[in-house]
Amino acid sequence: MTATRGSLGEAARRITAPFGARSLSHAQIAAQADANRRPTGVVAEKWRVLHDLTDARVSFGLSAATLNVLEALLTFHPETVLAPDPEADIDLIVFPSNRTLAARARGLSEAALRRHLCALVEAGLVIRRDSPNGKRYARRGEGGQVTHAFGFDLTPLALRAQEITATAAAVRAQVQAEEVAREKVSLLRRDCAKLLDALIALDGEHTSASDASAAGLQAQYRALLAAYPRRPEPADVTTLGDGLEALALAVSTALISRTESKKMSGTAAHSERHKQSSKPDTLVYERASGDEQKEPTEPEPGSSRPATTVSAIRSTYPLSSVLEACPQVEEFAPSGIRSWHDLLDTADRIRPMLGISPSAWQDAQDAMGPEGAAITLAAILERNDEIKNAGAYLRSLTDRKRSGKYSLGPVLQALRSSRLQARRVA
Repeated sequence: MTATRGSLGEAARRITAPFGARSLSHAQIAAQADANRRPTGVVAEKWRVLHDLTDARVSFGLSAATLNVLEALLTFHPETVLAPDPEADIDLIVFPSNRTLAARARGLSEAALRRHLCALVEAGLVIRRDSPNGKRYARRGEGGQVTHAFGFDLTPLALRAQEITATAAAVRAQVQAEEVAREKVSLLRRDCAKLLDALIALDGEHTSASDASAAGLQAQYRALLAAYPRRPEPADVTTLGDGLEALALAVSTALISRTESKKMSGTAAHSERHKQSSKPDTLVYERASGDEQKEPTEPEPGSSRPATTVSAIRSTYPLSSVLEACPQVEEFAPSGIRSWHDLLDTADRIRPMLGISPSAWQDAQDAMGPEGAAITLAAILERNDEIKNAGAYLRSLTDRKRSGKYSLGPVLQALRSSRLQARRVA
């Protein structure tokens, strides 16, 4: 492993072969060819290189366990920086035994250790410098300096530090772009849902034939969400974001058109100012602290269920008793839950957090009603640690509701009993 000179006078080092039945791969030859050049002025901070590799490990085909082994190897190099010496070829070789290396790799088995070392070699990040018998050791001269070393050469880490840093920067930029795209989708979903609610409330008032239909826009919104996969790829997130942005623009245009039409209608004749709807769009609230101030309820805007169904659910399961059985739902309400309207809004906010798809949520609302679905979601939230797949569980409850085998009473009673038992134990 000493430097030799060819007939052309160029400094070169021969490529070494691994011990035993191992063969040379293209990655090993390329890594040794780069390391043999050993340019001057190459310096890399080893822990920074490891940090960048952690972010870019997928690009280099490395697993987290493989990086643990690399971290253990780096601990055997006494210096913080990796600076290959052009005049020496053993300065970055570490030679720990498998037992010592496994101990520093947090007790990794010997078979797993060999597998991860092979992955590092095949990735071209370290080089095997095997001895004649395959053991790792060093020979020292009379002054105690190392003259020969056999083990793992860390030179490729220093030579490829800039490449690793650039790859890690690209990966971080991509991750950030995906996070921004997901945030955009979340904001647009919220905006589209509330803009559509406002459009439905105004639909039918001074609407011209050229205005977009609220039902049609709502159908587009549901179609976009239905086509969104449960585990989306970055391209799926971008596609949904673009679709929602176009939809939000269309709904905004329709809202502006209706608002301007309403203003023009209000100034056309004084008699039109006194036209009122026979069904005022007023939300009926119920206090969560008690049941003494209940008022007659009406169907929610856009709901086809009769008022008697809504009243039956709210009177059978008072809001205060629901919150007593399912207190966790209030943690997701910024201003607390003081009415059924607050509970419905909070359920819409919790639904994506539990991984429930929009189609499953719509089916549950159709079968149970908005109030029944919201109470069911609050109960699922209480048992979230026990339920592996909240979306599948909600679909099964929806099917049971349609077949008449599901009721909210036993669910709430079981939750109350569980909380009471926990208090007694405490």
